Amino acid sequence: QVQLVESGGGLVQPGGSLRLSCAASGSRFSFSIMGWYRQAPGKQRELVAKISSAGTIAIADFAKGRFTISRDNANTIDLQMNSLKPEDTAVYYCYLDPGPIKYWGRGTQVTVSS
Repeated sequence: QVQLVESGGGLVQPGGSLRLSCAASGSRFSFSIMGWYRQAPGKQRELVAKISSAGTIAIADFAKGRFTISRDNANTIDLQMNSLKPEDTAVYYCYLDPGPIKYWGRGTQVTVSS
């Protein structure tokens, strides 16, 4: 049973930083993509960033230059978020995709407000 646990969310002022972490347990896949989606109230879930086992990275345009994704090992990723804006407020979900299905964490709330 694969389980993903996110940590690091919280309340931060505009311009501040947060670091999200995600750890997957029970994963024995030799190749996978891990990443982050987010969902703001009343909006669709959108991709933030993803990284493959080989280190290939994709980052959404809104996150480029502000967010960095890294992969510590096969089952742990981090999302460093700098220069946060109020529009970054959302629930951030970690996922693991070994193909053909995705596994999801329960999400962590990020609130950017003064």
